[in-house]
Amino acid sequence: CWALPTALLCAYGFFCSVRPSEPFLTRYLLGPHKNLSETQVFNEIYPVWTYSYLALLFPVFLATDYLRYKPVVLLQGLSLIVTWFMLLYAQGLRAVQFLEFFYGVGTATDIAYYSYIYSVVDVNLYQKVTSYCRSATLVGYTVGSVSGQVLVSVAGWSLFSLNVISLTSISIAFGTAWFLPMPQKSLFFHHVSSQQLSWEMKVMDCKNGSAVQDHPNVQRAPGWEDETKVPLNGEGHSAEKQSMRERKVDIVKVLKDLWRDFLQCYSSQTMLCWSVWWALSTCGYFQVINYAQALWEMVLPSHSTEIYNGAVEAASTLLGAVAVFVVGHIKTSWAMWGEVALALFSFLIAAAVYIMDTVRNIWVCYASYVVFRIIYMLLITIATFQIATNLSVERYALVFGVNTFIALALQTLLTLIVVDASGLGLDIFTQFMIYASYFAAISLVFLGSGIYSIMRAYRRQEQMQSRS
Repeated sequence: CWALPTALLCAYGFFCSVRPSEPFLTRYLLGPHKNLSETQVFNEIYPVWTYSYLALLFPVFLATDYLRYKPVVLLQGLSLIVTWFMLLYAQGLRAVQFLEFFYGVGTATDIAYYSYIYSVVDVNLYQKVTSYCRSATLVGYTVGSVSGQVLVSVAGWSLFSLNVISLTSISIAFGTAWFLPMPQKSLFFHHVSSQQLSWEMKVMDCKNGSAVQDHPNVQRAPGWEDETKVPLNGEGHSAEKQSMRERKVDIVKVLKDLWRDFLQCYSSQTMLCWSVWWALSTCGYFQVINYAQALWEMVLPSHSTEIYNGAVEAASTLLGAVAVFVVGHIKTSWAMWGEVALALFSFLIAAAVYIMDTVRNIWVCYASYVVFRIIYMLLITIATFQIATNLSVERYALVFGVNTFIALALQTLLTLIVVDASGLGLDIFTQFMIYASYFAAISLVFLGSGIYSIMRAYRRQEQMQSRS
């Protein structure tokens, strides 16, 4: 039955996301509880998350599949518990840097939450359960942000108390994860054979970007047949299942198959275009999100006035969700106008970050931040759809992992040069000016590429008309 594991996973995602203290993290670290300086927090502590996330992403990606998800989900819960326990009681620069490492573990293992459900439900339920799991985290994050704002502004609770609530919620999530059923298969390392379903699936011919009907001769990613034609919780031949359990996993073969799929997928111009934007924009998005609280703290110090970080995070999340819902109903030729749309919206993102940086008014900063998140969430949804359409689950997981890894590699480089105390260690306002310029550069690149693609398409159309 798919309902029980889905409900348990959604409960885990909800409670794991209810962290009322998170929108006030910078204020907490700079306050009397930790008594850290701005330079320590911005230039020495926050970069640790970026470095640890990048270092752990690829091994966690493989370990998640090899261990069949549940152990890594439990690792995520445990690492977040350690993070918030240290946030309550750890003191000193080194301790808080170590805390950031554990937070990086919790972020890197997030892939286990989003991929677990695919191993325990039928493929025809993927879209439904994915929406449930993502909605659970969205609702949890909103509840956490709103409750944190209300408890601080109305009830007058301390930030220490908010961290206690966050730790309690994460502990409940960790307890819930223990009841998740252990999957019997995974995307790459553990496949279970069974009888073929009677309905057809589509796969992507990644070399030319076209969709073709399922056919026995179509070249597929390793395990594609298992993943798209097999009811994952259906009854199979016990002898085959036993032989699969006893077969040793050939890690070298899996890595070779992944490399072959990587080359095939990124040979598609459409795939490459959207993936490049995904990686570049996600790098900038992570930087802005990570240091937005630091900017707000510099614009209006929290010790001298009331702040509304929680309300802003909740509003940007909900409005972003609305934008995502609306874009799902927009009919347009993304193949023709996609690059130009990416250029225009990237320019709007650059403008929002620039206004956030130069207009030193907290309400303008809040409004620009909301606009920034809405546009990014809208565009990343379009990019996800363009990449995922007609891809197998394995290939989508691979492309998602590669794009995220490239984004983190770029973010690490940007952090090392711009933010880290061992690099330039720039002040927060100069950093955001660089981030605005970064998004403006992305806009110019895709504008030029989009205009070239449109002109080439029209020339091809004219040539076809002249021949006819």
